[in-house]
Amino acid sequence: MAAEMTAAQLIEKHRPTLDQALDAIRTRAYWSPHPEHPKAYGENAAPDGLAAFEALRGKRFELDQPGTDDWAGEEVSPYGPELGISYPHPDVDVLLPAMRSALPSWRDAGPETRAAVCLEILSRISARTHEFAQAVMHTSGQAFMMAFQAGGPHAQDRGLEAVAYAYAEQVRTPGQAPWSKPQGKRDPLELTKSFTAVPRGIALMIGCNTFPTWNGYPGLFASLATGNPVLVKPHPRAVLPLALTVKVAREVLDDAGFPADLVCLAVDKPGEGLAKTLAVRPEVRIIDYTGSTAFGDWLETHARQAQVFTEKAGVNTVVIDSTDDYKGMLGNLAFSLSLYSGQMCTTPQNLLIPRGGITTDAGPKSYDEVVTDLAGAVSGLLGDDARANALLGAIVNPQVKERIQAAAGLGEVALASREVANPEFPGATVRTPVIVKLDGAKPDSEAAYLSECFGPVSFAVAVDSAADAVDLLRRTVREKGAMTVGAYTTSAEVEQLVEDACLEECAQLSLNLTGGVYVNQTAAFSDFHGSGGNPAANAALCDGAFVANRFRTVEVRRPA
Repeated sequence: MAAEMTAAQLIEKHRPTLDQALDAIRTRAYWSPHPEHPKAYGENAAPDGLAAFEALRGKRFELDQPGTDDWAGEEVSPYGPELGISYPHPDVDVLLPAMRSALPSWRDAGPETRAAVCLEILSRISARTHEFAQAVMHTSGQAFMMAFQAGGPHAQDRGLEAVAYAYAEQVRTPGQAPWSKPQGKRDPLELTKSFTAVPRGIALMIGCNTFPTWNGYPGLFASLATGNPVLVKPHPRAVLPLALTVKVAREVLDDAGFPADLVCLAVDKPGEGLAKTLAVRPEVRIIDYTGSTAFGDWLETHARQAQVFTEKAGVNTVVIDSTDDYKGMLGNLAFSLSLYSGQMCTTPQNLLIPRGGITTDAGPKSYDEVVTDLAGAVSGLLGDDARANALLGAIVNPQVKERIQAAAGLGEVALASREVANPEFPGATVRTPVIVKLDGAKPDSEAAYLSECFGPVSFAVAVDSAADAVDLLRRTVREKGAMTVGAYTTSAEVEQLVEDACLEECAQLSLNLTGGVYVNQTAAFSDFHGSGGNPAANAALCDGAFVANRFRTVEVRRPA
């Protein structure tokens, strides 16, 4: 949108998409307005996106926002190169008041206009998906195709989903309503009532390193669509994707006649801890955070003035009882364990397998055979280095590499991790998954399998029975939380046990996945990411509860 557009023009342009999104969240059917295939964006989109990314490197990222007192930035691609980009560092005593002063006109615009502006932001981001893919790839370490899809269309879907939920909650109450109360023989009491969705205040979105846009967009767009200014605080190693987002948002807001300072960027200096400073500011009334349990717990405890939405850590579990597609099960699990080197909050960690073995369409399989065959499936999947690089991406930080190395000392190694060379990016650290055997009956194993080991590390835990597996599953979700649970069984009884456990402990369950759908992937508009009902996260992406508390309804009554 090179020229200014009125609210009416934006609504006319984007209302059909909003209506489709509203229908999708109602029906839970598959739908996406954002193409998944790179070629869908035009013949020159890929080279143009790469050129746009390269043009950003080694320069200042200008935003023209208030209160810039210095420049900061230290991003190094997990694939090796330094990005060399510096970003505005904020004087929060100047920036926050400027953002607060931008609120009234945005509040008064109303839910439909706000939704249309948000959809215009997403539309412009979508047009630059190849550029964003490069930014996500070189900050998160995702392989290109995953960075393109998860960092592009899938993230945009999650943002649009949040806008749809936000709009639906705000218009649940009418803007105007006549009120008449009969008084018998006397004239009725008559009032005119107006209802306004009033934003809470400034929203702070604290980004993560691994999925800066996918995890960041729901909170950003939920807050913006409900009338709140949004201050984006990226992870220091993954600033660029969110800085680009802020830049696009500011341009759209300005073109639509709203203050650009409704969306601003806050990048901290090394060791500054700006997120902690911002989180307890009285102006900050909403916080969205994805990351470690320790800081998530800190936010929930100390940011008392804000509504805090957290996605933290969990221990994801798969119960393996029986299957009628042994090869399909192994292939599905191998892919789930390998994708993005297990650096997803949804990747399975604990595989609970009866020590007496399982029944399959290929005959009975002992515990050792299941583990050996799974190790073989992972090795087969990643045997070709080119395919391995395309699935694994790069290790995002040294801590993940340390966990891989330490895993070998936790038990018997069923599958050792190997180093994979990346000819295109020799500086990348690429590792295949490690699978470790543990005995669930031994107390010294608990410390391993009841702790999150983020990265390509999984534990094949021997248990006494399927019922024992479900008991351990229940305990794990209750004590440690889980973003995902998987189970393989041909027994209706075991299936019911697993389902009951997940319903009671509030965990999202996937049963008997053997094809192209994986336990660690979710689809916007249909699947809920997290539940908000166990220690892994206090919110779900995305449901009504995720948006409804970002605004309050204020009523004005007048005599008719």
